[in-house]
Amino acid sequence: MWDARMEPAVLETFATLWGTDELLVSFDSLNVTLPNRPDAPTRQPWEHVDQSPLRRGLHCVQGIICLSPSGPEDGGLVVWPGSPAHNEEFFNSRPDKDSWLPLKASYFFPIEQLDLFRARGMGPHKVCAEPGDLILWDSRTIHYGSDATPRSNQIRTAIYAAYTPASMANPEQLALKKQVFGRWGGTTHWLHDHVVVRNTHVMLEDGTRDPRDRDQPLELPQLNDKLLKLVGAKPY
Repeated sequence: MWDARMEPAVLETFATLWGTDELLVSFDSLNVTLPNRPDAPTRQPWEHVDQSPLRRGLHCVQGIICLSPSGPEDGGLVVWPGSPAHNEEFFNSRPDKDSWLPLKASYFFPIEQLDLFRARGMGPHKVCAEPGDLILWDSRTIHYGSDATPRSNQIRTAIYAAYTPASMANPEQLALKKQVFGRWGGTTHWLHDHVVVRNTHVMLEDGTRDPRDRDQPLELPQLNDKLLKLVGAKPY
């Protein structure tokens, strides 16, 4: 995971995007999804954005580092191109603003709420990619992860990684990131604000901790100057 997060081409892409190489990195997830599992029903589209309706403008760009092919029939990212441009228009038209929470960093769309976007010519687009590709999208983009079709036997393997300028984080959020990193924990794609601390323990269905779980990775990353700055443990 850390080799991928430290990959020069990944860092250069986000540095170009944000106009600075003084970046922070998310402690996001690894996705390994088996196709067409008999014990798991196929998920229907779950269109959402990963930015609170109370937060306007560009605040986060999410990324996927692809470790497996993702063709038209394979599971993977589906986006609604053009939807960020109508994000504010949609939320300004909603009558349920009192129910929005500032700390909730996502919004899920009931199917009927997508009509505004469809009326403007938008719809779902499956992103196809190859191993080594980097996919970026604005967190205001309507998107979801699709399951593989019955014609696919491709295991989906992907690393979620987001980067933002270190200048966007306040001291409290940097201290929290340092704390999470110190226990090899995970967060979400929000890495500079409203950092969500995830439980590091893997639990079984009976509520007990999985005996195969561990408190640190089998292979630890080299704690060099660049990594410590990316995690917020050392200032630029």
